[in-house]
Amino acid sequence: MTEMSVIHFLTCLSPILCIVVVYLLLRSKVARAYLYLVALLSVKALSTCGLVALLYLVGHGVSKYKLYPIYFYTYWSSFAVEGVLALFVIYGIFLLAMDPLPGLKKLGVLIFRWVGAISIAVALGVAFTPHASGIKFMTATITQLQQTTSILTLCLLLFVCFAIRPMGLSYRSRIFGVSLGLGMMATASLCTAAMISHSGNMYTTLSIVCVIAECSALLTWSAYFTFPEPQRKMILLPTTSPFLRWNQIAMVLGDEPGYVALGEVSPDVFAPAELEIMRRASAKMQPALEPPAAMHSLSA
Repeated sequence: MTEMSVIHFLTCLSPILCIVVVYLLLRSKVARAYLYLVALLSVKALSTCGLVALLYLVGHGVSKYKLYPIYFYTYWSSFAVEGVLALFVIYGIFLLAMDPLPGLKKLGVLIFRWVGAISIAVALGVAFTPHASGIKFMTATITQLQQTTSILTLCLLLFVCFAIRPMGLSYRSRIFGVSLGLGMMATASLCTAAMISHSGNMYTTLSIVCVIAECSALLTWSAYFTFPEPQRKMILLPTTSPFLRWNQIAMVLGDEPGYVALGEVSPDVFAPAELEIMRRASAKMQPALEPPAAMHSLSA
């Protein structure tokens, strides 16, 4: 088999595996928890099927010059949508991983939003050049966004690997499995981007490795969603654990501070109902503060 035939075979296999993973997600009743992953796989399957259909038409007599604009915009639009959905998948995996620590989860959400906004801004800034046309600007922006998403994915995989024990997870956890598959796809995406920038030939050994990595990620997800997930362990952190301390600090970040009244307080600052409650409370406390009658007689 030639390199071109291998790539075509794996490309046709990819949407089938995407559909299988979506089916397994629905069967295991965790599609709601991995909603963005379902959307990503659906877009990938539909776009790949459409692109393969266009290539089939070209091979059966339809003019490639007529179909090329359709192929071009279908490829790059789906590529952009997949990049955005990949960001949301990373976001969802982070929320699932940090669920036992709500403080760090809240802090991580804030940081993740800023990183996502900065990533989009950097993608637009890097793609902008004085002589860039509309199409070149679009392709450069989408490529840079995909590269940024791939880097964030690898960072997430590294974080999950280091925090898997403190988070009560295991290597059989679906959170780790999805992160591992995303890491495979991210590595393949970075290699593809590097290959395109240095060589226009898409039918090389490296391209075969990239397609194999993508199919391996889909097979990994199929395995993780086929077998039952082990129950998440109870998290037992020592009092000196940095996870616990940072979680406690993050829990109070952004909360309204308390206030202490110093000096004399005018009754005008209280509502009538509050004044009535304080009057009744002081009336109840008054008998308790008075000495008993026997004490008065002894003192006399």
